[in-house]
Amino acid sequence: MILSIDTCLGASSVAVLDGERVLATKSEPMTRGHQERIGMIAREVASGAGIAFEDLTRIGVTVGPGSFTGLRVGLAFAKGLATALSIPCVGVTTLEALAFGIPGFTAAVLDARMSQVYIQVFADGVSLMAPDALELGEAAARLAELHSGGPATLVGSGAPLLADTMSGAAILTPAAPDPVAVARLAAARPTPAHSPRPLYLRAPYATLPAA
Repeated sequence: MILSIDTCLGASSVAVLDGERVLATKSEPMTRGHQERIGMIAREVASGAGIAFEDLTRIGVTVGPGSFTGLRVGLAFAKGLATALSIPCVGVTTLEALAFGIPGFTAAVLDARMSQVYIQVFADGVSLMAPDALELGEAAARLAELHSGGPATLVGSGAPLLADTMSGAAILTPAAPDPVAVARLAAARPTPAHSPRPLYLRAPYATLPAA
């Protein structure tokens, strides 16, 4: 039985799955305040699923890219709960979770600001490139390089930024990944040797003041 957690983007989301069966799921839109809500949402979802945390055998959590503070909140909660229960904690990227279940050529794209996007491209769920932070022109060139024709989908907050580069592509802009997708991806992974770490695709642009 697996519980998934996502706080990387515009929501705090939790799901509980027993094998292929979805027992309960909840997602609250928010861009801040994840720390105050994620524990309560997890308890509500567990209660709705009719389980106790002690019934869990694995926890899945998104590790980024996303909000610096948000992703650390979810990761810290997931790792703490997994440690307390002595069960594995498995990391999943927001990009693969956004693209999960979408057939054909799919680019998961997040608006990274400053004329950049976080991007990863898939073909029927198989990754064609590692997650990367690219300038818009570079991202458009990468799409042209990887797309060999046929239907295409752009998914994520950055999808509209690249819509003009892929005429006819379907554009999907969910605020956050589906926690059920996070759970399914995490359930399919082998037990990790180490706890998941945050995925940062570029260095933070905030700097400390000079001494």
